[in-house]
Amino acid sequence: MFYFCTLIKHLHQSETMTSTETVHFTQFVADVKSSIRQAQLEALRAVNRHLIDLYLHIGRLIVERQEAHGWGKSVVEQLSLELQFEFPNTSGYSTANLWRMRSFFLSYRDKEILAPLVREIGWSHNISIFEKCKDDLQREFYLRMTRKFGWTKEVLIHQIENQSYEKYLLNQTSFDQTLPEHLRLQAKLAVKDEYTFDLIELSDEHSEYELEQSILKNIRSFLIEMGGDYAFIGNQFRISVGAKDYAIDLLLFHRRLRSLVAIELKVKDFEPEHKGKMEFYLTALNEQVKLDGENDSIGIIICKTKDSTVVEYALKSATHPIGVSTYKLTANLPAQFVGLLPSPEAIRLRLEGL
Repeated sequence: MFYFCTLIKHLHQSETMTSTETVHFTQFVADVKSSIRQAQLEALRAVNRHLIDLYLHIGRLIVERQEAHGWGKSVVEQLSLELQFEFPNTSGYSTANLWRMRSFFLSYRDKEILAPLVREIGWSHNISIFEKCKDDLQREFYLRMTRKFGWTKEVLIHQIENQSYEKYLLNQTSFDQTLPEHLRLQAKLAVKDEYTFDLIELSDEHSEYELEQSILKNIRSFLIEMGGDYAFIGNQFRISVGAKDYAIDLLLFHRRLRSLVAIELKVKDFEPEHKGKMEFYLTALNEQVKLDGENDSIGIIICKTKDSTVVEYALKSATHPIGVSTYKLTANLPAQFVGLLPSPEAIRLRLEGL
């Protein structure tokens, strides 16, 4: 900024610039800066692709030479010593990393879909996905998500440990028929099929009021569990329609979606009438609360339990974006949920849509 101001001052001294010329020059500088940043980004991507290609190549050489000469594990350790001696200022040639390159090559050499994707993200991200995910479709999901949203390694690991892949495939929403295409994927990622609330003060039998109050006492952990892009606006948020007042249990704002998010808490089964009440709330929010430039409001009904078929039927007629989720007070996805995942063919279609 100092150099830019100095340049503008110099130009003013050498020749008088009109306000229009100043605007044109400011835009000119902005365009040049943008071009430089884009070139730097492309250079980083090219370097990363070359690095991944190199590691795959080293992995292939190790496999081929071991198979050709019957070499055992010691060859990798010796290779590591030779490389570290030859390239003392270059990291990445430890014995452990060379074994990763070998395993990486063996896992991806015949995978036409995954092979191009691994070149689009960093090596440390690749290793996190490779070592924590054993299913190819699961790996594809996190590869695509990391590339699309630029997740850091820490965010990626959190997403994997939080079972975002499984919860993304299981979630039930009306987003496909109620949201514009450019918002659908981000919205689906913003709503989980099941939430884990670390509310140790709650007993197994609790009321909606107790659940809400416990969430408010633990609002930071609640927002993290919701997904990290949410901001808290209020609880028992009042809206007036006609002569009556209504209260939304929790009102949040999703920064990426730029949408208000209404949360209704239910400590029992999902019922179809819950959807109708949520649509009423969303209409009121869009008419009375939503600001210019914001997208339509989204509703999330969080229930203790739900019948997936009942939810599916209820959401068929939804005219607003609504998701129906469940909550629990323990950490792991129930084992029986794994059996509810879509078929590999259905998962493939959803991943291609990413």
